[in-house]
Amino acid sequence: MSEFDQPVLDDHLHLDAENQGLDAVRDFARAGGTHLLVVNKPSWHLGVEPDTGADFRPVFEETARLVEAAREILDGEAWPVLGVHPGLVSRLVEERGFSPGDARDLMCAGIDAAAAVASEGRAVALKSGRPHYDVSSAVWEASNAVIRHACERAADVGVSLQLHTESTDDLTAVGEWASAAGLAPEAVVKHYASGRLSGCTPSVMCDKEYLQDAVGSGERFLMETDFIDDADRPGAVMGPKTVPRRVRWLLESGHEDAVRRAHVETPAAVYGIDTEATLDG
Repeated sequence: MSEFDQPVLDDHLHLDAENQGLDAVRDFARAGGTHLLVVNKPSWHLGVEPDTGADFRPVFEETARLVEAAREILDGEAWPVLGVHPGLVSRLVEERGFSPGDARDLMCAGIDAAAAVASEGRAVALKSGRPHYDVSSAVWEASNAVIRHACERAADVGVSLQLHTESTDDLTAVGEWASAAGLAPEAVVKHYASGRLSGCTPSVMCDKEYLQDAVGSGERFLMETDFIDDADRPGAVMGPKTVPRRVRWLLESGHEDAVRRAHVETPAAVYGIDTEATLDG
């Protein structure tokens, strides 16, 4: 049982069997973490340069395999988040000669492949987004079209959607796209968020200032590290022990209600997952 006697969820991290892999899960668990949402690494990090939607499938299956193994380590549960990293559009257009429209179509096919896995009950969310760096208007429009498609597919399958986007505190327009697709805006999560966000649910990076803002907002939020499990960048973006350490800091600061909001109430509202029922007693 976790030292906190309650769930501790990292909403967004990556695992790579060639790097820390399950050792990162053990570090997380030893620090008091209980639940994980594991996002597939960008396809090219696993040597996959796709030409069809089906080419993404090995990336998703590897993530699902690591999640199954992580479940044996945790006192709680782990779930996959599957999809297409938005940075792929630049690799396709700049390195492989795709038009923005063709890149859009391939990335949408990858979202379809992720949705097919999710439809089997093997993921709680899809992943999509748009570049956080400057791109041409055609690439930007193509990326937004992929987000809209991901909203539609998440709604079709009945799962949530995690987004990688530019730094912003306002995704109201994206929330409106989700609503139009039949996906509740609160089921759209901005990963790598700061403490406050309009339009969607923030998955807050575990910077203390960001967390103080999230606590003060009184709104739903999640906590994450975006641990990338890259041997060339050990501990980046934040190490796997960070969420439990920040939970301890929040509890010591008297923010029990906010911790419950981030690790019990928001996961239930956003993903339909019960972190309390899945915590070993």
